[in-house]
Amino acid sequence: MAQGLKVYRGKDNLNWPSPAFYKGEKTVFVIASNEGTEMFDLMAPFYLFNATGQANVYVVSEEKAPVLLVNSLFILPHYSFREIDSLGIQPDVIVVPNLTVHLKSPPRPSTVAWVRKQYTGKNILLAICDGAATAAATGLYDGLPITTHSSDWGKLEKLYPRGDWKKGLSYTRSGNLYSTAGVSNATEGSLAVIEAMFGQETMLKVMREVRYPHAEVKTGHANETVSAAAIATIVKKVLFKHDRDLGVLLQEGADEFELGSVLDTYSRTFPASLNTFALDGGSVSSKFGLTLLPTGNLQVGRLDELHILRPETFPGEAACPIEYRELVEYGETPKYPFEVCLDRIGSLYGHGFRKAVKLTLDYN
Repeated sequence: MAQGLKVYRGKDNLNWPSPAFYKGEKTVFVIASNEGTEMFDLMAPFYLFNATGQANVYVVSEEKAPVLLVNSLFILPHYSFREIDSLGIQPDVIVVPNLTVHLKSPPRPSTVAWVRKQYTGKNILLAICDGAATAAATGLYDGLPITTHSSDWGKLEKLYPRGDWKKGLSYTRSGNLYSTAGVSNATEGSLAVIEAMFGQETMLKVMREVRYPHAEVKTGHANETVSAAAIATIVKKVLFKHDRDLGVLLQEGADEFELGSVLDTYSRTFPASLNTFALDGGSVSSKFGLTLLPTGNLQVGRLDELHILRPETFPGEAACPIEYRELVEYGETPKYPFEVCLDRIGSLYGHGFRKAVKLTLDYN
């Protein structure tokens, strides 16, 4: 059921990205931990801010080394903290995803200090999901509204009692300090910041691009926790139903928002394994230039499912080196990516399990 955290064992001579810098555009840092970062927390804002067409968006980590996202994908950061300091790049927005591996470890003091140093009071800080732990540890949210994943709200309130912890909101805002509820609410928080920085027209364009399922940015939140009944449903599925070996194919030009949605949602079905694969075993460049590295080996054996986000570029079963029982294709759909995934999960495992997965995403 559970896999230990993967360690990058690929080649050392990595093709590090050389990101462009467009003068006059806003600069967004999406912070990452080399020890593990939440998938959608990072991929959603990376995509959404890039989709404005008005921002330099960089993934920044403490070390210049691959970053593991939800144990199923490695990415290469654009810069290390040290490089940013050396280059003197100043952020207009600092996005802090969950960097604490399901709150099993406290935020790294060095990361907390670096984030605190980057915030000037004139730029924006956006804490996503349990990124609230890192944000709260900076002291910047003392006495100010802050929120987090519904199921972790109580724990973080005890750990950081100086924050004014809020329920019932998809995101909070106090001046230039923002925070969001869990995982899926990275969309709402990012859209709110995009509207504040670039205006409503740009925000609506980005909203349509990801097929956001509401006419306006949702501000209310149900704050439903992963209940005992949901846990029992998950345990029952794991114990009595076949746990599948899942793979997601990394393809050139992959949509980061959709890829993050698929990997994050299916990781919460507690499969036997979940890995990403590249047809040549090497790196792949995403839509907005993020370098993606697979966690899976092409000699994996037969997968139960191989997920293809871009069916039009798939070479077909005969040319695919990965054996699989079922091909799951996405392609063009009017539905929000989370809804596509949850509907299929419901058809496989039932409505109760669909609801349990939805709760883990804090998609309420």
